[in-house]
Amino acid sequence: MNRKLILLLAGVFCLRAVRAQIEFEKIDTTMKVGKTGYRINCRNKEVGENQMSIRPIGFESPANQGMNFPVRGRISKAMVDDLNGDGVADLILFIYTDSAAIHGTVLAFISDGTKSIVPAGLPDVALDGKLNGGYKGHDQFSMLEGTLLQRFPIYKPGDKDAPTGGNRVIQYQLSKVEGGGYKFAEMRSYDTH
Repeated sequence: MNRKLILLLAGVFCLRAVRAQIEFEKIDTTMKVGKTGYRINCRNKEVGENQMSIRPIGFESPANQGMNFPVRGRISKAMVDDLNGDGVADLILFIYTDSAAIHGTVLAFISDGTKSIVPAGLPDVALDGKLNGGYKGHDQFSMLEGTLLQRFPIYKPGDKDAPTGGNRVIQYQLSKVEGGGYKFAEMRSYDTH
């Protein structure tokens, strides 16, 4: 009896330890769409801050100069796509801001032809009263035909560890803002059970 209890407690402790820390691999890759793309490097060591290096490929000066900056969180995936339909590669980074990969966001670098690159961020679901009901993170991101999808489980009142409310999917489209920048705007959202 004592041995079973010790094994059970050891299993629970190991499960919590696995949940507490997710391993993120170093990002060191080159991705292109046609003749344009990006060389990306990030060590992904610390969740608090990681140094990121992005070198555009096939862009005109001054857009072809590299960018070095700190990222709060770790990058789980990098992709290229043409989100604004200009025929030039845009860079999309999926970032988790905690060590357990629960709360995620997206940072994109959008091309304006081959002349310039501007950042675009994802709105925070936790701050949106229409979408944040039952939200506790566990974000998953993907691309679908030039749009961005965010999916997360819905926690009902009383749910502690396991969500019972299905999932919410939000589809975002890149839209131009005044002043020449871009933002991700919600196209639609739906809940699945």
